[in-house]
Amino acid sequence: MTTPTTRTTRTPRFDRGRWAQGGPETVRPGVHRIPLSLPEDGLRAVNVYALEGLTEGLVLIDGGWSIPESRKALEDALAELGHDLAEISHILVTHIHRDHYTQAVELRRLLGSRVYLGAGERRGLELLGELRTDQPAGSLQTLRRAGAHDLAERVTALDHGGFDLGVWEAPDHWLHAEELRFGDTRLTVVPTPGHTQGHVVYLDRARGLLFSGDHVLPHITPSIGFELGGPALPLGDYLDSLRLMTTLGDARLLPAHGPVGDSVHARVEELLAHHDDRLAGTLAALGGRTRTAHDVAGDLAWTRRRVPFAGLGAFDQMLAVNETAAHLDVLVARGCARRTPADGVNWYVATTG
Repeated sequence: MTTPTTRTTRTPRFDRGRWAQGGPETVRPGVHRIPLSLPEDGLRAVNVYALEGLTEGLVLIDGGWSIPESRKALEDALAELGHDLAEISHILVTHIHRDHYTQAVELRRLLGSRVYLGAGERRGLELLGELRTDQPAGSLQTLRRAGAHDLAERVTALDHGGFDLGVWEAPDHWLHAEELRFGDTRLTVVPTPGHTQGHVVYLDRARGLLFSGDHVLPHITPSIGFELGGPALPLGDYLDSLRLMTTLGDARLLPAHGPVGDSVHARVEELLAHHDDRLAGTLAALGGRTRTAHDVAGDLAWTRRRVPFAGLGAFDQMLAVNETAAHLDVLVARGCARRTPADGVNWYVATTG
């Protein structure tokens, strides 16, 4: 549920796949990055971080996806560090998406670990239980409002995997802006709505580390407007949450996807500049015509390779349309465009000033 489509190109190019290879990487003494593979997913892997040396046992940042390959990789990595699964006492999840949350619930069943999740995810979790599916229902609604009815039907026909209501259980603790203490380790919980409503990051001020989840990623910008019951202006929330990062002390970037980075602030500046460019490009594609988000997305290039919209698969086309709608809505909020609903479809036109 988290495959981003728009890549930025400012980060220097090197072997971007190396970070996803198995085995732990020690970031700081007592802090280890463990990549867990995501089969048949363009993101390659999700990083789980293990914090050791605590009286409570091992603390994980994010849990991974509840699939056999993921649990085996986690078990092997912990064994390499001299630990086992039974030592996991707390799992601090950054957001509700399945590659972050579902294995946390499974580990709780197995081990009795306590699971933490941002309070802003409560409604999304309730909706998953009501619908009994993790198919991208919110995105399908956005597609229809964007005039992409045929694409919505194609996405609906895709195999999104089976739905297990059990892995969408509520956490043990709903997180707000607060401080968590595990022995001498203190983690500041910072709500960062945007990618999801309840996304949070964890700041270790003493060691200068930010566990950023999908909020700040080193090579890509996360998908926006991709959840059911989402806010009216998800991209606006995301940009505000990015700016919030610049008010905190700079730290090393420990993302959920990609290698560890040297500076959160530097990457946030790149992401803000990218979205400024994307807003300008979206406005230019809108031109002087009245158009839908689907129309505009079709005129934009996608991924860092600048693939035409027609060259994307159905799922990535859905993400592209959703992202375009999010940018158009920010342009409306800024007075650069006007939105007019008609027969369930949103039509946009640039304002003349």
